[in-house]
Amino acid sequence: MITRTKWFDRKFETIEDSSLLFDIIERLEGTGLRIEHKLHNSGSAYLQSTATHKWSIKKQIGHLGDLEPLWLERIKQIKMGEADLKAADLSNRKTDEAAHDAKKVKDLISDFTRLRSKMIEELRTSTADQLKHESKHPRLDKPMKLVDLAYFVAEHDDHHLATIQEMLNAK
Repeated sequence: MITRTKWFDRKFETIEDSSLLFDIIERLEGTGLRIEHKLHNSGSAYLQSTATHKWSIKKQIGHLGDLEPLWLERIKQIKMGEADLKAADLSNRKTDEAAHDAKKVKDLISDFTRLRSKMIEELRTSTADQLKHESKHPRLDKPMKLVDLAYFVAEHDDHHLATIQEMLNAK
């Protein structure tokens, strides 16, 4: 069996071609639909199970929504040319304390999609000059342009989608 790399062990190389941002936006925009597709035939009781993972499927989805304000703020920081990006709460307290399991999965997905659309709009309205700006990522301790941050977010989405799939496969 293949062991997945833990999120905090991931390395991210700098992307030289900022025009790849538009391809990455397509991935980012499709995350909500990909979640819906994965959950199409799953039982609702299973969505709250945490048998082999720290969070339930509902918390996985809620976590994606919880981070949208951070991603949006970081995009704005890069566009404004700020030196450093806002640090994330690496303990994920917001997700741990949220009542995501008490919510309907369709509401979690809807909330995520609504928040994600703000991020997509912010990325799409970037100027050629803003695509050149860099800000330092606090945990990775490396500069990121908008394309790098968008890729980071898309990979984070996929990390949680893969976890959801693992949970569904274990069902």
